[in-house]
This record gives sequence, C-alpha cells and structure tokens, in this order.
Amino acid sequence: MRKRVAILISGRGSNMMALAEAARAPDYPAQIVAVLSNRPAAPGLDHARSLGLKTVSIDHKAYATREAFDAAIEAVLLGEGVELVAQAGFMRIQSVAFATRWLGRQLNIHPSLLPSFKGLHPQKQALEAGVRISGCTVHFVSPELDSGPIIAQAAVPVHVGDTPETLAERILEAEHRLYPFALQLVASGAARLEGGRVELQSMLNQRDFLFSPKA
Repeated sequence: MRKRVAILISGRGSNMMALAEAARAPDYPAQIVAVLSNRPAAPGLDHARSLGLKTVSIDHKAYATREAFDAAIEAVLLGEGVELVAQAGFMRIQSVAFATRWLGRQLNIHPSLLPSFKGLHPQKQALEAGVRISGCTVHFVSPELDSGPIIAQAAVPVHVGDTPETLAERILEAEHRLYPFALQLVASGAARLEGGRVELQSMLNQRDFLFSPKA
C-alpha cells in the first residue's frame, strides 16, 4: 500500500511539485492526497490544482494561537487519513505538542548541511562562514527548529563569487532530487526512526563524494 502523504507549503511550492511528479510513478511508495497552505494566495496551490491534487487553505492569521492553527491543520490530516507529512517551504513554526505527535511521520527539507546553518538565510550563513561545500538536508521534524534526525543529504559546491541567491539556486536543484528520494526511503520503510536516529536498510550512495576544490 502506498503511504498517504500531505504536503505543507507557504509559497511557490517547487519542492511540492518535485514530490508530486515523483509520486506519479506507479511504483513510487507514496501518494499525495492533499496540499495545505497557511497562505491562501500561495502560488503553489494553483500548481497543485493543475495536477489534480486536493488543496486546502488554512490562514494562520485567523487563529489566535499556534496551537489552534495546528489543530486546524491536524483535523485535515486526520480527515484525509494522512500517514506522512512533508513540509515544503512551510513557513510556520509548529507547537511542541504537534511536532511531538508527528515525530517520525513528518519530514522537512532545509537548504544547508545540518546541523550547520540552522534557521533563516542559511546560504548567507554558509558564505559568511567560508565553507567550500554546502547542500541540503531532509530530516524528520522535531520540536526544536531544524534539529530533527537526518534522513538524507546532498552536497553542493560553493563557487568563487557566489552570492546567497546563486548558491540558493544551485541548492534548490539538489533539493528537487533529494526530497523525492528521501520520501521514498521513509515511505518504503528503508529509512526508520529508531532511538533518535534514522537507520537505513543499507549504506546508500556512500561511494559518491564531492571534493571542493576539486582534488
């Protein structure tokens, strides 16, 4: 049985589109059953509708507390029988209770090699730190921001003369490949949360290394 997945977005939803495209394959272990946004005008909702996906808009401004907004989100998730949640540019911090209830069942993608450069503007942080390799990370969502157990990572070279914008574009290309792969791992059971860490069935992609500058 394919896992029932909901995607949470706040903006254009480019990672949502990548996940939805991957889920069109009949052998992909997950199906997208709903796309939810806290912003009614989010462009990603239109993209989702163009793919025939169910969309739900829940404006966070209509709720007095974070907990009340999370309850509205959760009501939709439960109503749709959602088994896994994928945050894709979802710009809301969740309540501790919600993140705890969905621990091990909610994924997020962050444009840095966590645990480095958490929070906002990670590409700018990376350039200011002078790193030679950046990238992106898919992790399980935990109550602490950008600190959940890591599922998968992709490395991206930092080029001479990079700006936060050019580095972000290069990382986003990697995100569109990494996120469908990571969701596949979780939905198929190849990646499982055990004892606060993600255990893989096998050592996947361990021979692919990136050197920068080139060795």
